[in-house]
Amino acid sequence: MAQKTDSGVPDRNRNYGTVLAARFSALGDVAMTVPVLYSACRCYPGLRFVMVTRPAFTGIFLNPPANLTVVGADVKGQYAGIGGLRRLVDRLVADYGPFRFVDLHNVLRTKVMTAFMRLRGVPCSTLEKPRSERKALTRRSRKVFAPLKNQRDYYREVFVRADLPVAERFSGLFDGPAKAPAELFAAVTGPKGAGECWIGIAPFAAHAGKVYPTDLMERVIAMLQARADAGVPLRVFLFGGGGAEADWLSGIAAKHPACTSLAGKRYGFPAELALINHLDAMLTMDSGNMHLAAIAGAPVLSIWGATHPYCGFRAWGQTDANTIQASLPCRPCSVYGSEPCRRADMQCMRSILPEDVFERLAQMAHK
Repeated sequence: MAQKTDSGVPDRNRNYGTVLAARFSALGDVAMTVPVLYSACRCYPGLRFVMVTRPAFTGIFLNPPANLTVVGADVKGQYAGIGGLRRLVDRLVADYGPFRFVDLHNVLRTKVMTAFMRLRGVPCSTLEKPRSERKALTRRSRKVFAPLKNQRDYYREVFVRADLPVAERFSGLFDGPAKAPAELFAAVTGPKGAGECWIGIAPFAAHAGKVYPTDLMERVIAMLQARADAGVPLRVFLFGGGGAEADWLSGIAAKHPACTSLAGKRYGFPAELALINHLDAMLTMDSGNMHLAAIAGAPVLSIWGATHPYCGFRAWGQTDANTIQASLPCRPCSVYGSEPCRRADMQCMRSILPEDVFERLAQMAHK
């Protein structure tokens, strides 16, 4: 445990060793750790922080504080199973000698890691999840429609239990008003021209309950293309994964010349986050891309369907002004958007008009 001053507060300047933190999924949840973790590093410059996550997610942690190390651990391959997690813990203890393990996930995998850490004498703090409150918020009847704490607040509480209270000291991956170097996204496009408007669209999410129907989204894109055809210097960048998402987005880009699809191109997080930093507006779902766009410093407009900001997953720095959602008594019906629609018509999404989305996006981009 960190030594304390006479006031009872951990000394922020002396070096007491390493705090080890872990969160492996999902993309949005890992992105939500960034503001808290960077703030912790800046609150305690005398400590070393090590974040363990999936190798594919290490690129999210751009421009980290000097006392942050990010480690990619393949927990589905090299470190799979109980034996693999034991080897991972052995490696982390040998390499970094942590005086505290902070579990920011609280799933079976990190519970096993916690057990092995404790066997090695490392004190541990674990994320507490508001399961009952989420159930009350999403149930069909007797819904308790009240906002829960944001997930980042639950992350902060884990540090509090580790005797490391964290104040907000995060201003974005690119340090607030500063813009990312255009060289970082040179593989995608050249620098932004004078007077150009750049808009990003990330139309997909992990679950169908969080996806604005593609026929309606295409109408939004068609309206943006019409604005470009009318002479507005407008470019639209499309973000998504591989497979069917990449196929759909490639088809959209082929039909609408103002659009450029990044889906399936494997430019990597540093390039995409730098490009997002230069956008005038970013349209997303309640998705990992929403969280990435927020910490990258883009103005974000997010569409919410089966889920709701009250569930605690609003992106960093976002307010009601950044959201579009329908007022229906059945919402939210799911915390993660994975449940089938109880009405079987996805009215929570289909009642949101493409014209309204376009107008909100144009206002945000000032075009």
